[in-house]
Amino acid sequence: MAATPMTAAMVTAAMEATALKAKPEDADPFRKGDAVVYPAHGVGRIDRVGFEEIAGHRLNLIHISFDENQMTLRVPVAQARAAGLRKLSSRQQLADALIKLQGRPRASRLMWAKRAQEYMAKINSGELGSLAEVVRDLQTAADGSGSSFSQRNLFELALDRLASEFAAVNRIAKAEAIEQINQTLLEAKGRVTQSEHGPTSAVA
Repeated sequence: MAATPMTAAMVTAAMEATALKAKPEDADPFRKGDAVVYPAHGVGRIDRVGFEEIAGHRLNLIHISFDENQMTLRVPVAQARAAGLRKLSSRQQLADALIKLQGRPRASRLMWAKRAQEYMAKINSGELGSLAEVVRDLQTAADGSGSSFSQRNLFELALDRLASEFAAVNRIAKAEAIEQINQTLLEAKGRVTQSEHGPTSAVA
């Protein structure tokens, strides 16, 4: 599993962050074995937390492994939360995201390039609710009809990130999580269609 290198800029930023007098005791510190979410890579697991000598500085680092892409990331403890590292969402947060997923897709008059930037920003935020919004709004891209290659890519990326955390929280396989999310989208789309056309009546 490849480890991402620590750059001089990262070391300097970590030293500066350490000097900023953050809370002396984190009420909810990251620990070995924790499942966590890093915005740019999704769900990973902490392998170790400890001090290492990097570029002549002693830094407290979090090692995070991502099984899907066989990668290990090292994040300075002092920068972890600023970089967006967080623990898995609670079941209540997951339920709230699913409610967003079931909402009506939001249309936008913005040009696609601008919308794509906004969707990418939501994906990179790593926030469960934002991921659900992207999946909801781009769900028509799932089958490839009437959508561009970039739309499908954004949909699939958001779905992948959402499903990874959904699976981790519920302790199920990712494929099962994707299936459940797609089923939720289909049911929501069916309700929207029915409300637009009204109930159908049987003719004897």
